[in-house]
Amino acid sequence: MTESTIQMAHGAGGEMMQGLIRDLVLKHFGTDGKAGGMDVEVPLNSLDDGATVGDWVFTIDAHTVRPLFYPGGDMGKLSACGTINDLAVMGARPLALALSMVIEEGFPITDLDRMLESLQEVCRQSDVRVITGDTKVVEKGGVEGVVFTTAGFGMRHPMLDLNLQSVRKERKFEGRWPRDSAVAPGDMIIVSGSVGDHGAALMSHREGYSYSTELRSDTAALANMLGKALEAGGVTAMKDPTRGGLSNALNEWASKSGHGILLFEDRVPVRQEVRSIGELLGIDPYEVGNEGKAILAVVPEHVDGVLEAIRETPEGAEAAIIGEVTDEVTGVVLETIVGGRRIVDPPVGDPVPRIC
Repeated sequence: MTESTIQMAHGAGGEMMQGLIRDLVLKHFGTDGKAGGMDVEVPLNSLDDGATVGDWVFTIDAHTVRPLFYPGGDMGKLSACGTINDLAVMGARPLALALSMVIEEGFPITDLDRMLESLQEVCRQSDVRVITGDTKVVEKGGVEGVVFTTAGFGMRHPMLDLNLQSVRKERKFEGRWPRDSAVAPGDMIIVSGSVGDHGAALMSHREGYSYSTELRSDTAALANMLGKALEAGGVTAMKDPTRGGLSNALNEWASKSGHGILLFEDRVPVRQEVRSIGELLGIDPYEVGNEGKAILAVVPEHVDGVLEAIRETPEGAEAAIIGEVTDEVTGVVLETIVGGRRIVDPPVGDPVPRIC
């Protein structure tokens, strides 16, 4: 930490945010793998999408998206999907959420009602309940409209043990949970659909850009799709590439596992609208956040089965195999369409702030 004040990049999901958490947060709250006498296999200092306590997963998200309503979603839908997805990529079946609202004085009650209805609809579709919460109102200007914070817990997915058994048949695998550090050479990388849709949709909406086909956010709950992946077997790690996008998520895997990842540019699905706005604003689509996509690392013997399984769901219809884990490269490397290679660095900050 060299900065004396918090900068926007500290909350962007990239290197500065990782530094803030590592140097400041973990200094106070790093855990040794024990909590209340229970084993914590995936503790806070693993910096995964949630923490495990016994057979349970717990996670929490604060949401400050701007605007509150955008093509394809709103604050309520985003809040539910974000927390449900963080539980699901940890190998849990999401069960319940807590909702905390900080509301600015003068905020329209009709807008709040719309967002809560959206949140409830996602929960209904995902068989999740909001079971507790808190509400605060601050003076005008205290926050920009409203801030939602959702915490969630889930139980170990019923298919997770069978999934990990299938992994152990193919290679050595330690632990009871899929996690960022578990990817290993030979694993194939799947992305569940086109990348950058969410951030690009918010950028185009904010800036007033229009296309013949309106670009919409991919905001969606992924628990059903990821459950199908676990049922197919062979999954070693899962992650939702939100802030910092695909680049940041894959670099976290590479850093935590100590293994390189090779991507193939011609296989990574990116919509033309996303490419266009990225070129216009000088932003790499791989660094743009997603709110309805997941990446999965799968042992090669099961990758075709997992791909087929998730393609049968609406959320995974455009899934593709985009790369592999290999020690032939260091970090994350992209094999370009023209045959060259370039390093895919994690973003320092977020090229599209306030998208989640």
